[in-house]
Amino acid sequence: MPINVTIWNEFLHEKNNKAVSDIYPDGIHETLKAYLSEDSDLNIRTATLDQPNHGLTDDVIESTDVLIWWGHMAHMQVSDEIVAKVSDRVRRGMSVILLHSAHASKLMVSLTGCSGSLSWREQNEKQILWNLKPNHPITQGIGEYFVIDKEETYGEPFGIPEPDELIFISWYSGGNVFRSGWIKNIQNGKLFYFQPGHESFPSYKNSQVLLIIKNAVKYLAPLKILDHVESVWQKDPINK
Repeated sequence: MPINVTIWNEFLHEKNNKAVSDIYPDGIHETLKAYLSEDSDLNIRTATLDQPNHGLTDDVIESTDVLIWWGHMAHMQVSDEIVAKVSDRVRRGMSVILLHSAHASKLMVSLTGCSGSLSWREQNEKQILWNLKPNHPITQGIGEYFVIDKEETYGEPFGIPEPDELIFISWYSGGNVFRSGWIKNIQNGKLFYFQPGHESFPSYKNSQVLLIIKNAVKYLAPLKILDHVESVWQKDPINK
């Protein structure tokens, strides 16, 4: 069965910043969709902030296996109700891929209980992403490391829970290091955070970055998503 993927993008920078629209004229979501749609195993759709329910209707949420999320300047404009519904779906088994500035999204906070805080600067620095798990499904086709010539610098300390799987760590030419690719189990679902993707750089046209995202979608695709998650107080497994 195809993996149902929803790509969510706030889609604001591309509309009001020429430098960004020159790189992603149809939006980051459409750039990712164009690449992922080449794989017949994936069924891709998109959603954006300005659509009704941010494009995340109940039908869309309940039919999504893997949700890809890009946000930056409008985290607080995202509805708490929508975040709660998405978080519930993740806890029931859906997976989510949080990209770049989604470290500060309401969804990250809801799923991890952590701030996602970090240090950062924009100085066009080179980024080297080191592959810590060369046999992992997400890193297939990726060598020992790969280089992004210019990216926004993110640095530790990073306000996240201890990852269940740390896959990439980055070094920047300014000296910072950063846990730039990791997985956290969220009850029955999984969260994969992947750092590259500042809107003013063409990181989502980098073949290695795109391959990692596609590999992650396939690795994270759930075998089953529960209808609901029961509280431990709702049933007695011994005396049922």
